[in-house]
Order: sequence, then C-alpha cells, then structure tokens
Amino acid sequence: MKTFYYATLIFVTFATPAFANVTVSSPANGAEVGSPFALSANAASCSSQNTAAMGYSLDNSADTTIVNGTSVQAGVASGTGAHTLHVKAWGDAGSSCVTDVAITVEASATLVIPSDAISVSSLQTLSNWAAQHDTANAGSSSGSTSLVNSPSLSGGTRKFVSNYLDYGDQRFYVSFGDDTTSTNFLYDVWVYLPSPSTSIANLEMDMNQVMSNGQTVIFGFQCDGWSGTWDYTANQGTPENYADTWLHSKAACNPRQWSTNTWHHVQVSYSRDDSGNVTYGSVWLDGAESILNVTVPSAFALGWAPTLLTNFQLDGSSATSGTSTAYLSDLTIYRW
Repeated sequence: MKTFYYATLIFVTFATPAFANVTVSSPANGAEVGSPFALSANAASCSSQNTAAMGYSLDNSADTTIVNGTSVQAGVASGTGAHTLHVKAWGDAGSSCVTDVAITVEASATLVIPSDAISVSSLQTLSNWAAQHDTANAGSSSGSTSLVNSPSLSGGTRKFVSNYLDYGDQRFYVSFGDDTTSTNFLYDVWVYLPSPSTSIANLEMDMNQVMSNGQTVIFGFQCDGWSGTWDYTANQGTPENYADTWLHSKAACNPRQWSTNTWHHVQVSYSRDDSGNVTYGSVWLDGAESILNVTVPSAFALGWAPTLLTNFQLDGSSATSGTSTAYLSDLTIYRW
C-alpha cells in the first residue's frame, strides 16, 4: 500500500458519488472535514466481475494508493483548493470502475489544550460505573460492565455488554467529580468493537455538567448507524420545559462500518457559555477530523447536585433480541 501525507490542515466538501459499483460512505455529501479526512468506500463487484482491488487518487495525479480487497478505509491528506477524489475498483477479469467525488479543501485550525487544563484519565477504571435501560427509547435492555485484561491497549480495559429487545438501549454511566465553572472540554477515548458489530445501531458518548446556576448542560454525542452521521443533542424547549432532541451533522459515521477487532480513537471538542449554549467544535475518528462548528441550547433544569458525569450507551439494531459488546480504554476528559 502506497500512502502520501501532507502537513496542511484542511476541511473538505464532497459532492454525491457518481457510480453505483463503487460506494463512498464517508465523508458524507457536503461534509466539512479536516486533514487527513476519513475515506470509507466499498465495491463488491465491478462491471459484473468480482472486485480484486480498490484504490484512490486525487486530481490528475499518477500516484494511486492501491488496497487489495473489496473495501478501503484510509486517512487522505490534500492541499487546499478544489480537487477531484477518484475512488476506484478493478474486477478480477480486468474491468475498471470509478466514482469521482468533487471536493473543496480549505484551511482549518488545530485544537490546542492549554497547559493548565485539568484532565481526569483512565475513567474506564473507576469502580462506580452503573447501568440502566434508556427509557426515552423503545424496547427493553439489561447490561453488565467489568474490567478485563483483553483486549488490552495500555491496561485497564472496561467491557460493556447490552442485552436488548426491540431496539432497546443500555446506558452505562459514571460520575467523576464536580466543576461548575469550566467551559471547554475534550472527550478522548479508545473504542474496540468485536466482530460482528451488526447488533449496534448507535454508539453514544456523552458528558453532563451542572453549572453554577444549578442547571445541567448535556453534551450529547453519538455515532448514528441509522442516519450514517455524527449526531449531537439540543434542548428545543426551555430549561424548565425541556425537549432533548438529536440533530444530525453533515459528518459521516456508522459504527457498523468501523473495522472490528481493532482499537479506534475518538476525540470530541465542545464548549459552553454561561447560559448553557453548547458549541460542538470537531470530532476526530482515528486522527481524521470532521468540523462541526454548531451552537445549540442544551441547558436542563434537572435539580441535580453539582457533578461531572459521562455516559457510554449501546443502542440495539434489531426488533428481535440481540447482544452488543464494546470495550473502552484510556478514557480521558480534559477541561479548562
């Protein structure tokens, strides 16, 4: 495999893929992403032939990165300006197929964590993790969580198991302190999905903070397998009469398309103001940045005591019964 890297930080806007033989699932049409951006594509066949290899290139470059097999998962870097991404497949009898994707690459900024930021690391190893069914959604679920030795990234892996019926969702949560004044956060975790991962509809990774006025800010974030996007929550009511709602971003994400039996690095940056309006900045998946840059109201009058709390939730993908499993390691939350 031949790969090329560039230093420029960028984000990209994609047009709709043109041919059915090569399906580009990420980035999504119209997405704004950083560099390197995540390319996810597949082609089971090419002109009625079994796919032997895939590849991709930019513009008129003669350099093509070639990957054996019927799918490609890669981080792609490029310079700024207008480009065409060529995603290609070759059949086992010589056929050639291509999807051309128009992109516009613009400069973006890098997240900088201040030197005086507070960090709480290895949150997955805390002993006070608990589980409950998410009653906001349909179905039923039960769950368990435990520390395990394998798979191991750097020690201290937490295993989550959800048994669900009728798309039931299981929420796991832990309180890790209190801080009513910090307004900027970086959620940083490694996630491992064992094969098969088809029972997982959504992977939800949230944080809650009680502010000095007693209202709770919900930083809700998930990889949504139904819409194929990264989603975030907003309060479309008032703090007292709240309406917690999921909104779709333009950034592509589907947990069932993540490579299984391997560790994936997820980072999410967000901030809030004193009224509980949340700005979701960017999300990184395995180093590929998707820029969100959206601000929504997200304050709730829940009557909670001061706390910092994080959730990890597994949503079921089927109306019949099923079991979902995931592992977390190196869960760190920075705040300043």
